[in-house]
Amino acid sequence: MTDIPYHTPLDADALRALDIPEPWSFGVADRTRFSELDPLGHINNAAYLGWFESFRIQYMQSYGIAYTGGDAPQLVLRQVQVDYLAEMKLAEDYIVTGRATVLRNSSFRMDYAVWSGGKLRTTSHAIIVLLNADGTKRPMSAGMRNLLKTRDGAVDG
Repeated sequence: MTDIPYHTPLDADALRALDIPEPWSFGVADRTRFSELDPLGHINNAAYLGWFESFRIQYMQSYGIAYTGGDAPQLVLRQVQVDYLAEMKLAEDYIVTGRATVLRNSSFRMDYAVWSGGKLRTTSHAIIVLLNADGTKRPMSAGMRNLLKTRDGAVDG
């Protein structure tokens, strides 16, 4: 990836220029590291979960969704599924894309994809639950719901 800044949000225009198709409109680029390798020289499956977590933090910050401090909801990962489509190795540039797709009362589904070398390498989805400080479920605010519908095309489910 030439001239693509790592750890910096990429918008829809930047993603299209990198041949990442719609509906993806938010991404973050990085490069695989030696510490992410398994004994066979492939990126270890656990590394992808770290990539998705790092992505999710930038996504929330870029979207202006408070998830720490004050009266912010706690965003808890309830479930995750990952489909490994093609191996990745050391020193590969990649882009993680993600978007909210389905909204429930106090949770939402987030879909992810990892792209490298112009190819889709991995897909994933996670269920993220909003909680109050005491651990009870917290309904999603109308503002957050509208934001995810407008920016990501999320639908009520």
